[in-house]
Amino acid sequence: MSATRRQFIAGGCAALAGMTAKGEHRIAGSFVNDAFVRGHQIRDRAPISPSPRDQRVPLVIVGGGIAGLSAAWRLQKRGFRDFVLLEMNDEAGGNARSGQNEVTAYPWAAHYVPVPGPKAVYARELFEDLGVLRDGVWNERFLCFSPQERLFLYGKWQEGIEPAIGLSRRDREQFQRLEDSFRAFRASGGFTIPMELGLEHGPRDLDQMSFADWLRQRKIDSPLVTWYMNYCCRDDYGAMAAETSAWAGVHYFASRGPDEKGPLTWPEGNGWITAQLLQRVGSFVRTGQMVRRIERQGNRYLVLTDSVRYATDAVIFAAPTFLAPYVIDGFGSLPKFEYSPWLTANLTVDRPPRGAATVERAWDNVVAHSPTLGYVDATHQTLRSQVDRTVWTFYWALAEGSPAANRALLLQKDWRYWSEAILHDLERVHPDIRSCVSRIDIMRMGHAMVRPGVGSIFDPQRRALAAGQGRLVFANSDISGLSLFEEAQFRGVEAANKVLQHL
Repeated sequence: MSATRRQFIAGGCAALAGMTAKGEHRIAGSFVNDAFVRGHQIRDRAPISPSPRDQRVPLVIVGGGIAGLSAAWRLQKRGFRDFVLLEMNDEAGGNARSGQNEVTAYPWAAHYVPVPGPKAVYARELFEDLGVLRDGVWNERFLCFSPQERLFLYGKWQEGIEPAIGLSRRDREQFQRLEDSFRAFRASGGFTIPMELGLEHGPRDLDQMSFADWLRQRKIDSPLVTWYMNYCCRDDYGAMAAETSAWAGVHYFASRGPDEKGPLTWPEGNGWITAQLLQRVGSFVRTGQMVRRIERQGNRYLVLTDSVRYATDAVIFAAPTFLAPYVIDGFGSLPKFEYSPWLTANLTVDRPPRGAATVERAWDNVVAHSPTLGYVDATHQTLRSQVDRTVWTFYWALAEGSPAANRALLLQKDWRYWSEAILHDLERVHPDIRSCVSRIDIMRMGHAMVRPGVGSIFDPQRRALAAGQGRLVFANSDISGLSLFEEAQFRGVEAANKVLQHL
């Protein structure tokens, strides 16, 4: 059985004491991109400074993640250029931000895009614009090199993340039954990306139970199979199967082809896409402008920041929707919008850990029964024949326990605590990792991704927001209930299309 989060962190604290006593090999690092102070000003409804400057603009986009940037991309392509995009942070990108050091560029969150299928028309159009797709052929330079993924299971690495070594007859039978079920759901047409295209055909009753209950109904009880189902929910939703809608759990497996090529990835992850979009629409982006209030005035809106008061005809709200009750005048509560806290860390690895040099490096590396999600190697796509220094991006969705308690834990514990917990986890497979790492930078995200809980996908409030509210249009991926690149991009483009009808 996997260790609980409490047991895991307790182990990390014990290791911390040992490392402190030895006093060898110091590792530098810090927290980075900490935006919670600004976010908490919105949460606490801090007083707004009188805006010193008024500006009239026909359209304001709130939020500079993939949804907001995609809306801007669509507007510009359609010839509409009289708008601004306001981003609270000092750089745009949201979950598709990236960093760089003397070794390589690296992601801060989203690090790949599965090759978009034929129904993801907007995503394919974007990748054609970016030179990733040409005449129906994907540029090999952007497709993940082999080996792509590996899993540490029973003391050894296996290729692929789905468990394949040491399986019992019971394990194999349950994996096969699940695959048969997912194949049937896939063929039904009810599970698509973007999800909006398949809603009319999807079994809505699945949204009324948890994925764990759905698995129990099918007598899926193998510890290894159960671990893998939980891993997949933590990976895409930041939640355990018991807190995930069965519809979302099935969607993870049934929405994509089983043998699709890809994924698309870059050293800086989806930060590469952000950089390409900013080359095209960066002139419309205003970073460091936190929207404090949106007020309706007749047929127009006032969008207030601390430095500018924008009078506008329409608003695309591409920021996380949970902010709407704190920002939009008269907006009600959002009981079905819940978000999972994460932390990511970028580790500068100065030399390969012992034993790693004799095993071919993989891009995505997962350890079975770990409470974390493993790490990706930023230099995996390099064409160099030998790589000594690299950067590992480590992912940890705090899925066990309540999101509120885990958000508090993220802020309560210092950098040393979290870096020690990360090293403690990596020591399971790389015993000498401490002597290989020179720096660990950590980013904390209290509301990293929307959590598709039971009853959330087909929640009437979510469906109403997806339909739009006249000239106030919502565009974040959380409107889909799924924190996926294609959903953010689809919602952003659709929001731009709706606004253009009015403007």
